[in-house]
Parts: sequence; structure tokens; C-alpha cells
Amino acid sequence: MENIALVHDWLTTYGGQEAIVNVLFGLWPNMPVYTIIYDEEGECKNIVEGHEVYTSFIQKLPLAKRKYRTYLPLMPLAIEQLDVTGYDVVLSTHHAVSKGVLTTADQLHISYVNTPIRYAWNLYHEYMRDGFQGKISAGLARLVLHYIRIWDQQTANRVDVFIGNSHNVANRIWRVYRRKAEVIYPPVEVDKFQPASKKDDYYVTFSRLVPYKRVDLVVEAFTKMGKPLVVLGDGPDADKIKAIAGSNIEFLGYQPDDVVVDVLGRAKALVFAANEDFGITPVEGQASGCPVIAYGRGGALETVIDRETGLFFNEQTPQSLIKAVEEFENIQKNFKIEKLRYNASRFSTDRFKQEYEDLVNSSYDKFLRGELRSSD
Repeated sequence: MENIALVHDWLTTYGGQEAIVNVLFGLWPNMPVYTIIYDEEGECKNIVEGHEVYTSFIQKLPLAKRKYRTYLPLMPLAIEQLDVTGYDVVLSTHHAVSKGVLTTADQLHISYVNTPIRYAWNLYHEYMRDGFQGKISAGLARLVLHYIRIWDQQTANRVDVFIGNSHNVANRIWRVYRRKAEVIYPPVEVDKFQPASKKDDYYVTFSRLVPYKRVDLVVEAFTKMGKPLVVLGDGPDADKIKAIAGSNIEFLGYQPDDVVVDVLGRAKALVFAANEDFGITPVEGQASGCPVIAYGRGGALETVIDRETGLFFNEQTPQSLIKAVEEFENIQKNFKIEKLRYNASRFSTDRFKQEYEDLVNSSYDKFLRGELRSSD
């Protein structure tokens, strides 16, 4: 199958969603990509090299490559202006608006959903509390996100096949769009991570420093306990989090892969406090032979096995996390590296490739036979 195109929300920074794009390019090396914004000098430059890239009118607006989220009200219009009518199959990788691309009845549209747009749905109230200051901006935000929710629901019927990146997200797809979704876990480069020959006496948390990741909670808990914690990652909340940290907290900021592999491999446990859609970091921790102390909601429930590859805490509070850390230290000898790495292997890149390609091929066969839409 060669006549195929990819639609992605934006190509500015490299994260888990862009890692999926990179893998899909490996499956279809000649596939063009359509996106709202592409930063030609940014973190996605290497993965996009050799592929045709088509962008929206937002690409030409002031500061779009850095302040692209400020153009959210224009994104539904922008995604609908991307012309993909020349392709038999359209794949979208969605977490904002990409599934809303316009296709025809002669095209198959398969959407891999990392989440329905989180700041309009499941994290709406958190973003309103943390992301907007002043009554005017908050009022405008409420109006825009109300419009986005209406548009997001209406465009669900533009997708023939939904794929959720976890059962957690598949449930969210059903709640928001009332559509059933297949589940294919995202690709994780588990072979890149290795346990160190000797563990050191520190915990680690690894995340972008943004509000919903709740790194502030982890830092507050470990400051109270006085236990050594290494914080990997950077983001807009960095200064705020550093301000509440004790001398036992070490901030390393953004680090290249070799440093991340080394730090995870030597840590006694990874602490993960976010309610994530899937959450690649806990899988990377387990691949490093590092047990995971995770908030017991969201994707972590699908990647961490309680008391075999990690422990859960039940509330996003320092007290709940402190209790889990104390329990971990009582039973940490029970966690076996072999078990941790075996569990992580369930989420490998090769597994993703096989499952995704099989689903695309089987869906296209059903589409050509007229079975897909009539049975939905």
C-alpha cells in the first residue's frame, strides 16, 4: 500500500507522539505528512527529513513555531484546509485536531488517538485553574474550549477506524465520541534501556515540568522525607518547582538519551505522579530494571504490575506518596530485574509495528469490500 498520507497535529518538539510518527515513517518510507505547523530547525527535523511536509496557513502567522497553542481557535479551520483528497488511505495521529481532516467517502481514515484534546475534556478544569490568569483571558478560554468540544465531537464521524493508545484512552474515546476503538500500545524503545550493575541510593522522576505531570507533588513529598531525588526534565514549571525543593533534590534539567539511560539504570525506583493517557516513562523505568512508584490511575494501571514491577499510591497528595515510598522500602528486595524487563518488553517498537500494520491492512481490505462502515 503506497498511496497513503499522514496527518499530525504539529511537528515542533519531539515527544512520544512524534516517536510514533517516526515509526510510521519506517513502515511507509515515502509517506508525506500534513501538519498545522512544522519547525524546520526544531527537534523533529531529523525524523521528517526525506518526507514531503505540507503545512497550514498558521505556519505563516507570527511566532507560530513557538507560540502555536495561542492559535488553538484557528486550528479546526486550519486542519480542514489541508487537502489530502489524493490518497487512498489517510492516517492521523491525534491529540488535538488532526482527526478533523476532511476526507471523502472513497478514502479510508484511521486515527491513532493519544487522547481526545485534553485541555478541552479530561483536564479542562485543571488547565483553567493553572493555565489562565485574569477574568478576561479565562472567559475567552472557556468560550474557545466550548467551541472546540462541539467541533471535536462533530468530527468524530470523519474517522472510519479509531485506535486508542491504551484501554484508558479507548474508554475516553467512547465517552467523548461514542465510538469503539481498537487498542495498540505505543512503541517504546525498551532495548535502549539497561539496568546498571549496581544500584545507587536515590529515586528519580523523569518528566516535562508542566502542571498535570505533578512533579511538584513528588518534590514536595521527597523534601519532607529528606530522601535523595533526581529530577530529569525541564519545562515552564521549573522555577516554581525548584522554589519548593529541599537540598536533597537534584535537578538535572533536559538530558540526552545516554544520561537518561544511566540515571534510570542506577536509580532504586522511578516515581511517577501523573494521571497519563498511557505513560511511556514507567515502561522505560522497568526496562532499566527500575521499579515504579506510580499514581494508581490512567495508563500506569496497564503498564505496571502492582507489587511485581511497582507500587501504586491512591491519591495525588504528598502524604499518599510518602506512604507508598515507605512501603516500597520495606519490600524493595522483592522486585526482580528479570520480571521488570520482561513486563517492559510487552511494549516494544517491533510489537507496535506489527500490530499497527496488520490493522491498517485488514481495515483496508474490509473497506474495499464495503464491510467496514456497514458493520460499525
